[in-house]
Amino acid sequence: MRVSAAKAAREVAFFGAIGLFVLMTTFPFYWMLITSLKSNSDLYNVTNIPFWFNQAPTLEHFRYLFSQTLFTTWLLNSLIIGLCVVAITLVTALPAGYSLARMTGRTGETLGIGIFLTYLVPPTLLFLPLSRIISDLGLQNSMWSLVLVYPTFTIPFCSWLMMGFFKAIPREIEEAAIVDGCSLFGAFIKMAVPLSLPAILTVVIFTFTLTLQEFVYALTFVSASDQKPITLGVTTDLVRGDIFFWGEIMAGALLASIPVAIAYNLFLDRFISGITGGAVK
Repeated sequence: MRVSAAKAAREVAFFGAIGLFVLMTTFPFYWMLITSLKSNSDLYNVTNIPFWFNQAPTLEHFRYLFSQTLFTTWLLNSLIIGLCVVAITLVTALPAGYSLARMTGRTGETLGIGIFLTYLVPPTLLFLPLSRIISDLGLQNSMWSLVLVYPTFTIPFCSWLMMGFFKAIPREIEEAAIVDGCSLFGAFIKMAVPLSLPAILTVVIFTFTLTLQEFVYALTFVSASDQKPITLGVTTDLVRGDIFFWGEIMAGALLASIPVAIAYNLFLDRFISGITGGAVK
């Protein structure tokens, strides 16, 4: 009976912890959803209970978001910026990570650590010199300035991630491909890249979500409404003075976060294997 009681207590504690974690992770989505569907009279009445509907739900905030703001433009800008930054990061991080992984001795590891340390530099220390570069290139107040700036913090981490994953791939596979007639670049494309698909998917998800949620650089380099990404557009154009359009803000945040959450859940297994794959050796 003591063993059964101890086992039951462990199960209760385990499922209680899981339930608390699920509640903490799903509550922001619930709050965004319920706030975006409330009418203004329900939303701003301090006597109402805020955790459910006190009046009938409405889609007025979503209609305002799509008809009275540039929400679709912000969403399209974020998509273009994210895809461009993902492409630049992949083209740069894959060969960089492979080169660092195949360096003999401790040179590659030392360089990899040095590259990773650049990722840890706070953006607030970099946006001043970067703003000078953007000004010299004539990209002020343009979303293409973000396409140029964002790889400065995506490439270091992704190169370090790919280095760890490529180290876990045996050299003998590439050597066998070279013996069969492939060049070194051909062995990299035909053997190393297909075997590193989980890490590549991790790089894509990490890079895209990082560009989607970045705010400091976007606020520094972009001020025109039609050039803003969704993070900047929702948080600036829907706040006027001391007036916060909470219904529209939550509607925009909900529409922007749902696709990312779905992507993470669909590719969760590959994402985890990509993050931890470099630790096999």
